Amino acid sequence: MKKRPSSLLLFLVGLLSPVFSPQPAAPAPVASDVLSAMVTVHAEIPASARTAQFLGEQRSGSGVVIDTQGHILTIGYLVMEARRVEVMGIDGKRVPASVVAHDTQTGFGLLRADEPLNATPMPFGTSADLTERTEVIIASDSSAASVRPTLVTSRREFAGYWEYLLEDAIFTAPPHPRYAGAALIGPDGKLLGIGSLLVNDALPGRESLAGNMFVPIDHLKPILTDLIRTGRARAAPRPWLGLFTEEFRDKLIIMFVAPDGPAEQAGVQVNDLVLKVAGQPVADQADFYRKMWAIGEAGADITLTLLHGTEIKDITVRSSDRDQYFRPAPPPKKPDTAEALQAT
Repeated sequence: MKKRPSSLLLFLVGLLSPVFSPQPAAPAPVASDVLSAMVTVHAEIPASARTAQFLGEQRSGSGVVIDTQGHILTIGYLVMEARRVEVMGIDGKRVPASVVAHDTQTGFGLLRADEPLNATPMPFGTSADLTERTEVIIASDSSAASVRPTLVTSRREFAGYWEYLLEDAIFTAPPHPRYAGAALIGPDGKLLGIGSLLVNDALPGRESLAGNMFVPIDHLKPILTDLIRTGRARAAPRPWLGLFTEEFRDKLIIMFVAPDGPAEQAGVQVNDLVLKVAGQPVADQADFYRKMWAIGEAGADITLTLLHGTEIKDITVRSSDRDQYFRPAPPPKKPDTAEALQAT
């Protein structure tokens, strides 16, 4: 017997008509072992960290246990520059965790629990097969109350102002309020993506529609072994300039420059307009990133043509590795035995 869609999803489908089919299939019930893979994540970041002022010193979100070794997948900005991380699973026990990796190219963060977890790892699905109009669920912790049905509203490119680009981001609606690190789960109980953002353009080309953006799980599969072994993907790091840009009326405006970052050191300023990269006109954020990354690896010289007021100028920026800029602060030094005796 075919299950009827939930009233919430019927309302959403009506709102989105005629773009979506009026009768999406309802998701299968979420098994308890699927939810047991969900943990909450709490990270403490030192006040001296570069991201503390705009991402906060106390960060909370979700994570997903993905193997029997205690590895937990989350979104990277939750644990970026973290000095201390704790996770809590279905049994309510707080367990310390170590940051294994933060992959800035995909946006994933990877943790390892320092103690065994009462969890059944969540298997990976195939996000490439996830299409628009598909009904899925979002879970933010191990409780049934955290589970919410949602629809895939769009699969498309996403360009972030922090020099970030996904070719095939997953957009869903309605939004889940606890999206950071949340799991996007298919009807078969498999992990399809990790929650990243709350957006207002879940459905492009129409009126504003609130939703979430997820990083597809397929982006993790080629790099997971390297992240576990070495803390970073094998591919050479892309050039990073330390620019935060925004598209406005077909112009690319520099809204913020990372302090002591490559662009600031080269003299790039807030409110400059980016016109060209290496002599090639820039159409938008995504085009800017692709042209910059095509020049070479981190450390390559990137020549920007900028409009500063009424003056057009070329500035060459020596790019760097973003991971070197956002290094986590070392933990406080523990006194050795001699120092402890001397102190007493």
